[in-house]
Amino acid sequence: MQPKSLVNITDYGRDDILRILQSAAKFKQSPNRDLLQGRVCATLFFEPSTRTRLSFETAVNRLRGRIIGFSDAATSSSTKGESLKDTIMMVSNYADLIIMRHHLEGSARYASEVSPVPVINAGDGSNQHPTQTLLDLFTIYETQGTLENLTITIVGDLKYGRAVHSLIQGLSHFHPTFNFVAPDELGIPEKYKLYCDRRGIKYNEYAEFSPESINSADILYMTRVQKERFTDLMEYEKVKNVYILYNDMLSESKPNLKVLHPLPRVNEINQDVDENPKAYYFQQAKNGMFVRQAVICDLLGIGVE
Repeated sequence: MQPKSLVNITDYGRDDILRILQSAAKFKQSPNRDLLQGRVCATLFFEPSTRTRLSFETAVNRLRGRIIGFSDAATSSSTKGESLKDTIMMVSNYADLIIMRHHLEGSARYASEVSPVPVINAGDGSNQHPTQTLLDLFTIYETQGTLENLTITIVGDLKYGRAVHSLIQGLSHFHPTFNFVAPDELGIPEKYKLYCDRRGIKYNEYAEFSPESINSADILYMTRVQKERFTDLMEYEKVKNVYILYNDMLSESKPNLKVLHPLPRVNEINQDVDENPKAYYFQQAKNGMFVRQAVICDLLGIGVE
């Protein structure tokens, strides 16, 4: 029997999501516990990461677990030609759970199918980033008091943004309205529009970062144009600074609006926004540790009192 893993946010239903958010709230109140004593978690980061890797590692450390793994594929045996299957099988000999980021879409699903221990997808190419979505949902609930019937404006790279793709699916249980703001080159993929259509989720598409798209929103979710996803750097240069949020653009926004961002940011949020009380992206990143504590314990069958 395959162990339970978290590869796609659709692996969790509505009740699963709410259970994780409740556990994360408990960890936010008391993050230092002995729940992982005697457990080993492996972090396999074939692609660069700062927030995700460090928050996972901090989550394990604060639960008194141990961390093994690598943060650079160049230091692993994959440089010698070792297959992903062999890497996963070897590491599963040493660890109770594997946390993996990989540049290939579908790599995390494959890893979960061959691994005898649970696998958490920490990002697979432009496909999925489920723990980012869970921390986003936790932050939205924390700031809005609900997940139901909210208007979410998502701006920037909607084509390659794995956090965007996961967020659409994660919020689908809670009757959202989406405003998709992107240039034609980075528009939301057709399969996610069809996903919304099949579930009766309302959405609007904008090519312009208009006041309407900001002022109607409860959550303004900014994203980075991802240089590493482009094969043609001329195309990247053309769209990299197409949408930039400045503080004065929030002057007519709703009182409850919060600005979120999966980070890292480049130029898409000007630093003059940082002092606005509606800016919440640094608190959002901090919430990642509590959510990841909840996910790790959930997959290992560890109860949270």
